[in-house]
Amino acid sequence: MKQMFTLAAAAAAVSLLAGCNGEKPAEQKAAPAAEAAAVIIYSNADEEAQKAMKNALDANGMKGLYKIQGLGTSELGGKLAAEGKNIEADVVTTASYYLDSLQKSQKLFQKLAFTPDTINPTPDYYAPILGNCGALFINTQVLAADKLPRPIYAGHISVPDILGSSTSWLMTQAVIADKGEAEGAKILQAIEKNAGAHLTKSGSAPLKLIRAGEVAVGFGLRHQAVADKAKGLPVDFIDPVEGNFMLTEAAAVVDKGDKTNPNAQKVVEVIIKNARPELLQYYPVALYKGETVSAENKPANPKQFPEALTVELLQKHQKLVKGE
Repeated sequence: MKQMFTLAAAAAAVSLLAGCNGEKPAEQKAAPAAEAAAVIIYSNADEEAQKAMKNALDANGMKGLYKIQGLGTSELGGKLAAEGKNIEADVVTTASYYLDSLQKSQKLFQKLAFTPDTINPTPDYYAPILGNCGALFINTQVLAADKLPRPIYAGHISVPDILGSSTSWLMTQAVIADKGEAEGAKILQAIEKNAGAHLTKSGSAPLKLIRAGEVAVGFGLRHQAVADKAKGLPVDFIDPVEGNFMLTEAAAVVDKGDKTNPNAQKVVEVIIKNARPELLQYYPVALYKGETVSAENKPANPKQFPEALTVELLQKHQKLVKGE
């Protein structure tokens, strides 16, 4: 049975020893048909996910009919909030909680032309493209060398900063759902304090430090540690008893009325129906009926936060963690 560990213990145990550009002829003005029809996609997805989406689109009649521009989650959320339906993008893929908040405040997205066959209910204006699940990581060699018993970690720790990484929110949800806001905030503040210089802006950075042996314990995306362990790296993953919480990224069509790109709906449908097999290789979280993942990629303690995930809730949790 997979060893279980509490996030609260990470705060308590480590705290004991931490610290130490002439007019052209009229016939030349028109752009090529493919260019005019290009669907502009703004995406917060990383390189692997963008590649999977491109492969699916190119193989299913959309080659040359789209352009993808990568942006950070917060940057894309900010552009959507500020520009609304005037944004250049025709399709966006980003964290579903951003889509939910923007739809509530601006009615920004068009109802999808198809119904995604998801495992869990989703709104009619987006379809999930991938899911990320959180877990604790350890470097087995560092623990052994320092003679640190599990789960009493008394060495280095690294976690992402909730102000810079949505991955950190997975940990925050777990602690607050289990301990409540007041006690949960204290535990999270202690964890960040114990991380010290190893409090990272990137959600993937703690695992990189784990790989390098610079820290013994970290928090991040579970599937990344599963992959490292399978490669024979001195990395293991632990499902905290507070729960493995999940965030999804989803695709939506920006509703521009009569100006909505006629190919935007097709782009989303192709991504959902054709990119998922490749996406599952990198993000092994089942989101659609009939999908399966390997046993090691099934978290031991999957949970959902009792409140709907929104930008406003994230901001509330950020203030709690930072003591504001």
